[in-house]
Amino acid sequence: MQILASLPGLNLFSSLPSNPRQNDTASSTPPPSPPIPVPKYPPPRLRNPQTTPPPSNPALSFPHRRTNYRKPVKKGVIQSDGDRCVIVGENGVSYKLPGAPFEFQYSYSETPNAEPIAIREPAHFPFAPPTMPRPWTGKAPLKKSKKKIPLFDSFNPPPPGQKGVKFVEMPGPFPFGKYPKEGRTREEILGEPLKKWEVKMLVKPMLSDNRQVNLGRDGLTHNMLDLIHTHWKRRRVCKVKCKGVPTVDMDNVCRHIEEKTGGKIIHRVGGVVYLFRGRNYNYRTRPQYPVMLWKPATPVYPKLIQEAPEGLTKAEADQFRKKGKSLLPIFKLAKNGVYASLVKDVRDAFEGSPLVKIDCKGMHASDYKKIGAKLKELVPCVLLSFDDEQILMWRGREWKSMYGDTSSTFLPANADISSGIVNSAKSNDDSGTADAKTVVSSPKMMSLWRRAIESSKALLLEEIALGPDALLEKVEEFEGFSLATEHSCEALVLSGEDGSSRSFSAEFEGGSYREDFGDENDLYSDDDIVDDEYYDDEEVEEVDSPIPQGSLPVDKIAERLRRESKMKSKRADH
Repeated sequence: MQILASLPGLNLFSSLPSNPRQNDTASSTPPPSPPIPVPKYPPPRLRNPQTTPPPSNPALSFPHRRTNYRKPVKKGVIQSDGDRCVIVGENGVSYKLPGAPFEFQYSYSETPNAEPIAIREPAHFPFAPPTMPRPWTGKAPLKKSKKKIPLFDSFNPPPPGQKGVKFVEMPGPFPFGKYPKEGRTREEILGEPLKKWEVKMLVKPMLSDNRQVNLGRDGLTHNMLDLIHTHWKRRRVCKVKCKGVPTVDMDNVCRHIEEKTGGKIIHRVGGVVYLFRGRNYNYRTRPQYPVMLWKPATPVYPKLIQEAPEGLTKAEADQFRKKGKSLLPIFKLAKNGVYASLVKDVRDAFEGSPLVKIDCKGMHASDYKKIGAKLKELVPCVLLSFDDEQILMWRGREWKSMYGDTSSTFLPANADISSGIVNSAKSNDDSGTADAKTVVSSPKMMSLWRRAIESSKALLLEEIALGPDALLEKVEEFEGFSLATEHSCEALVLSGEDGSSRSFSAEFEGGSYREDFGDENDLYSDDDIVDDEYYDDEEVEEVDSPIPQGSLPVDKIAERLRRESKMKSKRADH
């Protein structure tokens, strides 16, 4: 290799010759064509074509929820199309159609009580295309079917064996000898009130059935009305399962369900409601409402959180918010839970602390804000913040305890306003009095003290400045009285000659037992009272207790056993 490398003009890494040798004549024939032809693709499109785009539909240029469209509105009609109009009022945005029994809304139960201040989209009717002033952007409506669809009549349902027809529930239940009647009003359709055994008969098969109407964060919506009537076509009772925000005020949900559907709630457990359609319900004569084709944009309402809420200055509100950060929440709300006891729990928490916090982590922001708005009206309270997915509330200056008026106690001037624990006042050595201010003590504790005094388990001292001897005498006197009351019998039973027993209560009063027989009419009806000529009032005499004041039967027994033991010990010694 060294010899070859030393030769002049020789390059070991030279390229191939520029004129390769020609192939043989046998190999010059063209190759056979492939069985599948090679497709011819069109030329690639230009990224920036110079042609003008076609004109877009004007309906697509309307603002939507992601835009910053805001139009201030006032109470009254904001859009009208003949007899149809869009109204802004106390119930938010509603739609009035000719011949409708009430003004239609997207949600009937979850509309805030405050009037909206602006709308997020132009006012349009969210119903079928003929009622809308803007062009229809969805699918074209289906053509009318040439096939005649029979109208189902609950009074005359199809036979059960007919093919292609589902079961239609007949009206009822009816007592023996009564038949359904055509009704127009709600009272006529409901008929006579259901009895207990009828309610049990209707509800029992629905307890384990999953055929139900789910009511979520939007509450009772407009399209649910038609859905409930669809359930009533096959069943006499419709099961409505509520979860989330509407369960904070279930009474409001039940009231709107009964008003809008015309049914009657016969059973309610937690967030589950059983809605009865009525004895004389007929699916053919049901009220038919137009269906909303989309969800209207929610209007703009006033802010729930203010820098200076009601009854507070900005500095006080900031101080409450600062102390609320270190406050422990009373509980944590689960997503899509049932919050039927939330209002009561918050009211009970306000009895011990002026500030209450609820943890809502993991929930949607609109959910816990709606919960806060409901608590503001139902408790009532003042909302301070929604920071860190937590609801911070203040009970307000006009707060009143559920346990009535309570006595006053002394608290130090530097007491913590965010805690419900009352610290004792520190005594002042110079003046002998405490630098304190009068505040209201815990109402729940006062109710427990009052109950203990009434049941003779506690004693209320009228004189506070008592010496040690006088206080000890009071304690010993109360100890004997409380023991006698605790170990005394509540009722004394006397058996007569005929084997029957008579009972009367015995109360300890003034060192003796006072008998209270009560009124005979309270225990027996007029039919149970039988006149007896042999009945003598002297049979029941006042029973005087042989036990002296301050002693008990158990003390007598102990004393007797003690004497017997002494006698036995003396006999053993002799």
